[in-house]
Amino acid sequence: MIQKSTIDRIMESIDIVEVIGEFVQLKKRGANYVGLSPFANERTPSFTVSPAKGIFKDFSTGKGGSAVTFLMELEKFSYPEALKWLAKKYGIEVEETIDHPENREEDQRRESLMIVTAFAAKFFHESLLDSDEGKSIGLSYFKERGFSTETIKKFELGYSPDQWEAFTGTAIKEGYQEQFLVESGLSVKRDNGALYDRYRGRVMFPIHSFTGRVIAFGGRTLKKDKNVPKYVNSPESEIYHKSNVLYGLYFAKKAIREEDNCYLVEGYADVLSVHQAGIENVVASSGTSLTAEQIRLIGRFTKNITILYDGDAAGIKASLRGLDMILEEGLNVKVVSFPDGHDPDSYVRLVGTSAFKKHIEETKKDFILYKANLLLKDAGNDPIKKAEIIREIVESIAKIPDSIKASVFIKECSYILQIDERSLLSELNKMRQAKAKKDGQHQQNQNTRYAPQPDEPDFFDEPEVKEPKDESTQEKEIIRLLLLYGNKMIDWDGIANTYIGPFMIAELGDVTFEHPVCKLFTEIYRQEVENGVLPDETHFIHHGDKGIVDLTVTMLATKYTLSENWYEMHNILVNDETANMKAAILGAIFHLKKHKVGKILESLRNDLQKAETEADQEILLNQYIRMKKVEKSISDFLGSVIIK
Repeated sequence: MIQKSTIDRIMESIDIVEVIGEFVQLKKRGANYVGLSPFANERTPSFTVSPAKGIFKDFSTGKGGSAVTFLMELEKFSYPEALKWLAKKYGIEVEETIDHPENREEDQRRESLMIVTAFAAKFFHESLLDSDEGKSIGLSYFKERGFSTETIKKFELGYSPDQWEAFTGTAIKEGYQEQFLVESGLSVKRDNGALYDRYRGRVMFPIHSFTGRVIAFGGRTLKKDKNVPKYVNSPESEIYHKSNVLYGLYFAKKAIREEDNCYLVEGYADVLSVHQAGIENVVASSGTSLTAEQIRLIGRFTKNITILYDGDAAGIKASLRGLDMILEEGLNVKVVSFPDGHDPDSYVRLVGTSAFKKHIEETKKDFILYKANLLLKDAGNDPIKKAEIIREIVESIAKIPDSIKASVFIKECSYILQIDERSLLSELNKMRQAKAKKDGQHQQNQNTRYAPQPDEPDFFDEPEVKEPKDESTQEKEIIRLLLLYGNKMIDWDGIANTYIGPFMIAELGDVTFEHPVCKLFTEIYRQEVENGVLPDETHFIHHGDKGIVDLTVTMLATKYTLSENWYEMHNILVNDETANMKAAILGAIFHLKKHKVGKILESLRNDLQKAETEADQEILLNQYIRMKKVEKSISDFLGSVIIK
């Protein structure tokens, strides 16, 4: 349990724009910040951060909340984990009321895997730096590759002793469960049930998550035996999906955002050498073909990718086919190749930082033009090969969602390929029409199969009570007003010297809320008021109930904000409900009451039709008449007092 005083210090230190900005490229828009959703694949920003309110809202998925909620949603942190991550970021010492060794293994499987992987990273790193075997073999290798002590420590490089059970035996002795050693891929189980180390005798490259936790490893052998695989990587697990991870991204994301460009290389050593040279905006795809998920990760920080290829021509041609999906995601791609026999690692060590940067600037080419020139050399004078290349180039251009950018590439390729521009445009249009037709059929099938039903619940976790839509809307309007104005003083004719929140709660004392989350919200608000506390929006943003947090953020967040110069630019005055607060507050209260009375009247009418005796009919009729009078008084009040 983290002490409340510590939690308060963490909450006071949080800058939500700064926190979320580590994961999403944000741009200022009015009083808020916007960016592409990290929870969905989108091209138009629908993700909004409000620094004034300390909340985010993702309008594409409905997710929303505080900085803590964001970390829990994106990184699947538990609440304490999110707090500890923020505490580390802001240099706050976490004080816990309980800190026993047996709490090392959390109840959740995912956290258990994280814990055992963190222990492994520490074990391998200490083996590299402190053991005789690690120093003579592993550390010597890294030093020969030119990696400094600072780089080795920063990336937590390590060494796994060349023994069958060096790591596994230590982990079990320390109390880590065999189940998680096997599931994380750190240990392998023999047929007889005994465990042995997966990475024995290898130098270790820890793979970090987006937030800096070690989630997997790459192990490189230093043996010359061709029967031994050069690299062994962690298998897929609950915490590691290689298609969603980029090696080095945790250390590169700040530089990528600042430079507005990401260098993409192939291997671990490439990342380490380029990063060590002071070019920190570099990542690798960790031994797998580039995936759409990895491209979207980069797209959170920049729209510009520069591919740094090895000098091997065959490898370059094989990789070209996989890069079209970068264009599909709307990113700009440039390509840099190095002299034969060199990769980014060897070349930066050979020429140094300045010459390396100069080489990139002087040789980088747009991906489409690079591809066209490279393939054209292959075709030579063969007209059939040339026709195939032209079609392949146009296929790549067709992936680009920006039609203006595509037109520019058509013009450039027309000159390079020596073919009429209209012919290329005609081929491009054919491909786009075929794609649009295919996508249209797919979307139609999706809509047919997954069309939402009218009575499906909204994004709240709790199933909704079936109710007319306007009742739910009216109840949520009450919540919105409590959040925005509950702690403001009333200064109306006949009513003064009281706060709006307690006034509304008192006026709604005879109203039963039907929406489960709205009902819970008003109960919490009422309880706080009775305890002498006037809860503000922060109280509900950081509440432990997810439904409460979702409702709060939805009521506070808006997808659209007016610029500060809106009136001066357009001379259009937008109505402000604060100008007639009495109408807004009383209108919401009495419209809800009128609706509740209407439901009671409808119920009484149904009961009257079913009443079997005159006595029952008379009782029900009297109740009906009284409720009609209540309804009329509410209507008269709304008509005379509330300005609509």
